[in-house]
Amino acid sequence: MKNYPLLDVRISTPKLELRGATDELLDELAEVVRAGKTHAEPAPYDDPMSFYEIDPDVRVAKWLQAVWRRRGKVEPDAWRLNFIVMVDGRAVGEQTLSGVQFSTLGTVASFSWLSVDERGRGLGHEMRAAILHLAFEGLGAKEAGSDAFVDNESSNAISRGLGYEPNGSEWATRQGDPALLNRWKLTRPTWEQHRRDDIQLHDLEAGLAALPLA
Repeated sequence: MKNYPLLDVRISTPKLELRGATDELLDELAEVVRAGKTHAEPAPYDDPMSFYEIDPDVRVAKWLQAVWRRRGKVEPDAWRLNFIVMVDGRAVGEQTLSGVQFSTLGTVASFSWLSVDERGRGLGHEMRAAILHLAFEGLGAKEAGSDAFVDNESSNAISRGLGYEPNGSEWATRQGDPALLNRWKLTRPTWEQHRRDDIQLHDLEAGLAALPLA
């Protein structure tokens, strides 16, 4: 997209690619959302969450509206980058990176989901590793955070496997009921110990010009 370089930023690994969430890619990924392939048991998302909508059309519409709102808010103290997970040319999931007071704190947080058809192949670990490479190598982050419900074994395992350290817990609601979240943090020195040389950043320089980091 010539006039909005943030959507041209890409991260590639041997297994997948993260591409900026253009409307074309969102339209493709919407079919995964419509089919209900975002879900898992136990439920992984805290409230409010459009993926819990029963009506497929409402589910897709609310998800798209949320992405558009976040994509359009790019300010020095609050930004969120949305990426579509591509595997073999197919849109199979979503990976985001957000910063709040990044210029002061240097901290980021990530969120992701993957189609049920693609789980169990190590892609969740790979897409998190890719977004962390963007955060630390591309943006100069000092620390990355993540959280997951205590019974979300796959997400917690990914955090442990990538070197995150436990960072306490907090309560949230899940479909209206209280549920406990594990909090995780990954510091830059720890990431440096495990950094990979097979993850590539593409078109980042032009994208950074549109992202107010300082």
